[in-house]
Amino acid sequence: MPPKDLTALPYRKNVGIVLMNAERRIFAGQRIDSPGAAWQMPQGGIDAGEKPKEAALRELFEETGVRADLVEKVAKTEDWISYDLPEELIGQIWGGKYRGQKQKWFLFRFLGSDSDVNIATEHPEFSVWQWMDPAELIEKIVPFKREVYTRVFTDFGPHLGG
Repeated sequence: MPPKDLTALPYRKNVGIVLMNAERRIFAGQRIDSPGAAWQMPQGGIDAGEKPKEAALRELFEETGVRADLVEKVAKTEDWISYDLPEELIGQIWGGKYRGQKQKWFLFRFLGSDSDVNIATEHPEFSVWQWMDPAELIEKIVPFKREVYTRVFTDFGPHLGG
């Protein structure tokens, strides 16, 4: 049971990955636990002793099968970007220990081909994937993450053609 004062809970440190192809479209996966809804970009927690970029490359591989040698870092967000979970989810996710996440986002240029993407990983996160324009992805993300995605795409706008 989370505490009554949810602001007393910390944020979980996390990384997010914007994987951009040659057409400047963005990798989006439909969460395996939300069929028909909840598209998102790869993201995940930072392990103890891990640097954010290392975590980003690890998470990218774990969720998409894309190896580090198939991407080139283009940019990262200067600041950590935080979001709060809806109250009803706080007790259900991460054992109720966190109020949300604070994320460092990385923009990687994908140097491979679509055949290098393999979402059938050891612990799959996505049921299907596709390349999307940022505006389309913002429409398909869960509402409580929309502000984060908007900010990330704004920060990376010059690199995305925006």
